[in-house]
Amino acid sequence: MTTLDGAADWMLTRAARPGPSGVAVRLANAFCVTLASRRPDYLHLLRTRGVNFPDGAPVAWTMRRAGAPHAGRVRGPSFFAETLERSQGTGIRHYFFGTDEAVLDGLVERVRTLYPRAIVVGASAPDFAEDPRALAAQLPASVTRDSVDIVWVGLGTPKQDFVADVLATERGMVAAGVGAAFDFLAGSVREAPRFVQNSGLEWLFRLVSEPRRLWRRYLIGNVQFLRVVLPALRSAKRDQELGDALPDTQPITLPTPDQIAERATVQAH
Repeated sequence: MTTLDGAADWMLTRAARPGPSGVAVRLANAFCVTLASRRPDYLHLLRTRGVNFPDGAPVAWTMRRAGAPHAGRVRGPSFFAETLERSQGTGIRHYFFGTDEAVLDGLVERVRTLYPRAIVVGASAPDFAEDPRALAAQLPASVTRDSVDIVWVGLGTPKQDFVADVLATERGMVAAGVGAAFDFLAGSVREAPRFVQNSGLEWLFRLVSEPRRLWRRYLIGNVQFLRVVLPALRSAKRDQELGDALPDTQPITLPTPDQIAERATVQAH
C-alpha cells in the first residue's frame, strides 16, 4: 500500500468503519527513520500500534533498493489533500488539531473553497506542552468517534505521532500526523512546485526557503540518514540472498521504515 492512491483509499475505508476504529497513521520520512534509530521510545512507537507510510523520496528509494520494486512515496501534504478530496460526498468528518489559530483559520477557509463537499467539523490549536498526553487532552471533549472520523494532527515530528497514538488509543478514531500540510494548504508556507516534489529534491527547495530553521535537519540529517540506511540495505540484501536459497514457502519480509531504523539501531550496538 505504498502509493498515494492506495494510502488515501485505505484511510477512507478505515475511517468509514462503524464503531471504534482507532489507528494512528504516520508519514515516515528520512528524519523519522534517523530519529527512530537513536530514540528507543520513537522506534517502539513505529514498531507497535499504527500504520507507517513512506513519506519522502529517500525512504521510498531505500525500500525499493531493499527489494520492494513498487514502493512509492506517500507524501504527507499530498496524502492530506487527496484524502480530503476523495472524502467529498462520503460523509467522512474531519477535524484539524495543531499549529496556531491563524493558520487553522486559513486552512478551514481553503478547504471549504477547494473541497466544498468535505465535512470539516472543527479545528483547534493546543497550548504548548511537551507531554503528548497533555497535548491530546486539549482536544475538545466533544471530539469523539461519534462526532469525528479523522483527526489530522499538525504538531511536527515526533510530537504529532505520539499525540496521534494517544488519540487513536483513547478516543478510538483515526488520527494522522501530517506535519507541514496545514501550512502548505493554508498558504502560510510556500509549497514546492509539483515538478520539484516529483524530482526527489523537495528537501532542497524547503532548505532554500527556510534555511535557518531547516539547515541542520537536511544538511546534517541527510548524512545521518545514509549512515542509518546503508547498513540496513546490506542486511536486506543478505536476507534477500538467503530468501533466494530457501523454498518458496519461506518468504522474506521486506523492510518497512520502522524496520530500517530498527536494523540500524541493532547494528549500532
